[in-house]
Amino acid sequence: MKTIASTALAAALVLPATTALAAPVAYTLDSSHSQVIFDYEHLGFSTTYGLFSGFEGDIMFDAEEPANSSVDVSIPTRSMLTGWEARFEHFMSDDFFGADEDDMVTFTSTEINVTGENTAEITGELTMNDITQVVTLDTTLNQAGEHPMEGKPWLGFDATTTVLRSDFGMDMFTPFVSDEVNVVISLEAMQAE
Repeated sequence: MKTIASTALAAALVLPATTALAAPVAYTLDSSHSQVIFDYEHLGFSTTYGLFSGFEGDIMFDAEEPANSSVDVSIPTRSMLTGWEARFEHFMSDDFFGADEDDMVTFTSTEINVTGENTAEITGELTMNDITQVVTLDTTLNQAGEHPMEGKPWLGFDATTTVLRSDFGMDMFTPFVSDEVNVVISLEAMQAE
């Protein structure tokens, strides 16, 4: 895998001196159309679902060299929806997140490995419950183009990953409640002003 720095350096070495490298373009997440859905197995009887929404972040998108792109996202921990208030309160307790009003889940990309015409593996640092782990998102660029209602450049992505909650200090009830948490991300971003 190439690092972002080595990819940029290699490109600079092979391009003629008169050719200007296109800079990545800044995009801001559309929080009204961005969400993180998660699920886990409950005692073998059912699958429980939840989601985070209303988060913020920035994408630096290089359409010509996607490996030079980057992602930085922050999600308020207490934006979690679980469908049952008692479950939410338990998740926010010291048994799991121990979340205050200001606590955030963050993801900052460190490397992008392009795997296809519109797919990539985005590796980065996920911080949750004050613990940082490296995770990789299998990502698809759904669409890049002008938004038909907003009249400005727009991006849409889907991504998936699986994390172990025990890696983030939340191992209560394992293995009866699954340690593996499946994560599905869908987001839109608009070109920054």
